[in-house]
Order: sequence, then C-alpha cells, then structure tokens
Amino acid sequence: MGQGMRMNNLDRRAFLAANALFAGGFHSCFAGQDPAGAQSTTARRSLSRSRISAITDEVALTEAAGFAFARQYSLDWIELRTVPGSDKLYADLDPATLRQFRKRAEDAGVGVSFLNTWIVKWTLPGTEPSIRARYSAEEWATRREADAVRLDQRMEHLKRAMEAAHVLGVEAIRVFTFWRTEDPLPLYPRIAEIIRPMAELAAREKLRLLIENESACNVATSEELRRMLAMLPEAAVGINWDPHNSIPFEPEPFPEGYRLLPKERLGNVQIKGESLLTPGEILDWRRIVDALLADGYTGHFGLETHFGEGEQRVRNAHASMKAILALVNG
Repeated sequence: MGQGMRMNNLDRRAFLAANALFAGGFHSCFAGQDPAGAQSTTARRSLSRSRISAITDEVALTEAAGFAFARQYSLDWIELRTVPGSDKLYADLDPATLRQFRKRAEDAGVGVSFLNTWIVKWTLPGTEPSIRARYSAEEWATRREADAVRLDQRMEHLKRAMEAAHVLGVEAIRVFTFWRTEDPLPLYPRIAEIIRPMAELAAREKLRLLIENESACNVATSEELRRMLAMLPEAAVGINWDPHNSIPFEPEPFPEGYRLLPKERLGNVQIKGESLLTPGEILDWRRIVDALLADGYTGHFGLETHFGEGEQRVRNAHASMKAILALVNG
C-alpha cells in the first residue's frame, strides 16, 4: 500500500494471504510471463512503500519489536533471517513454529518477502579461503570439517528451507557461493555443478534460489554474478543484489557494475545502512532505484542495516529506513 489509504487488519490479512506467493512477481517466471509487463510504465517507475521490506533481526532485538518497526513505517513486508535476539535461523524452524509465526505476522499486518539462509556460505572442499586467517589451526580444522558435513547434507538443508518458505508464503531463498578464495573464477564450473541440482529441486517446488553477491564469497561483484548466472541458466536461479557488498572488489557498483547484471534475473535487492549513512560509502540510491524501475524490476528493496551492534544497530536501522522512505514517490 502507498502512504494514503491503509487497510484494516482483517483486510490486510486477506490481502497478504492472497498475494504472499506472488511477492516480487516470481510466479510469472514459472508461468512464462513477463513480470515487467504486468505493471504500467508509470507504476514500474514509481517506488511505492509496498515495495519496501526489512530484515527483522537487523532492525530489532525481539520479534515484537520487529513487528513494531514495520508498523511504525507502515511496511507491508519483512525479510527473515535469524529470530531476533537469537542465532536460530527461521529456515531451520519446524513447520508448527513457523505456522505460529506466520499467524503473528499476519495479525501484525505484514507478509514475508524473502527468506535469507546461509546455504553454501561454507568452505568448498579442497580450497583455502581468505577467512582461514581468522582461525587457529585447530579452529579451522573443526570449521572445515563442519562445512564438509553441511555440503554433504546440502539437499536436506535446502529441503528444510523450502518447507519453511512454503509455510511462510515465500517464493525466494537466499544462497551463496562458498567462502572466497584468492582466485575464485576457476571454481565457478564446480560451484555451478553443486548449485544446479539444488535449483532443479527448487524449480519443482515452484521456488527460486537467489544468489547473493557477498564480498566474503566467491561471487562478490556484478561481473561475477553475470559469469555465475551464465553457467546456471535455470529459471529457478536469480540474483539477490547488494551493491554495497561488492565495493571491496568493485569500486563502482553503480552505474558500471549495474550495467553488467542480467537485469531479468534480479529477484531481490538489499540495501545496507552504511550505503545510506556512512560518508565515503554512500551510494546514489535515487539513481539506482530509478534505473532498476526503468529496467522493469518488480521485486522488493529490503533493508539489511548491518551497521553497529545492539541498540546502536537499531538506531541506525531507523535512520536507514527514513532515508529509504525518502525515495518513495520522490
């Protein structure tokens, strides 16, 4: 909804229940339709509040505070990662717990736009990633062994995440490309072979896997996203684009990096608080948003504050959301 007429809770619950599975226009990808064609040019080029979301554990310290944050800014959507105040991933919660959460979310008048997981944010066996330097030999051996087990069990991790997505009414799940090595490009065919059967399973479930560009992982830049997506042409694989993430390896994520992206495969966009608030790291989100909408992007823009800790992060989340909402219809 825009800033004008608001729905009451009963109407909002009906609206969200009817539309949750269509968040971001993902069903049109499976139905062979053009998501950009579903909206008028004017609608596509005007950012509405109904396109804004936020990761709850980045904006609040408790679940209730996350709902309150959404209400304060009249948001219709939230993103999920970990339960606020804990290290439990929503993707790992049992269906009964998730159904209870969905009921609370609907009572609060919000739907879930995107499910963030840590799937494939692991060590690729046989590689020595850059994060190795953070750990002692003993710590690294333990972590490497745990990551090898996670890789072996990746389809089970994905099945749990997909079950969570179905319960929550979400159609897209975040995945990564293993911890970054000094020379990641030669690993891309191997990474693609690991992700491909996951994508095939997701397609059967009418879900999408969105690869995030992450500076700590083997796909960090827009050019690297382009290369990886070229090896994974499956419709069930898309992009979770975070331009701030690419800065360590891509000094100009927009407009230069953006030009390289396969725009039709953008499924979600995340906005870091630092890219809105920190001098030297601020991105021109007005121009970025305008370019995305002009190119037919129909998904959400989710705040991932990632700036400060505890109460300071919450304060930064409020400042960041105010900056984001200044872009609405601006």
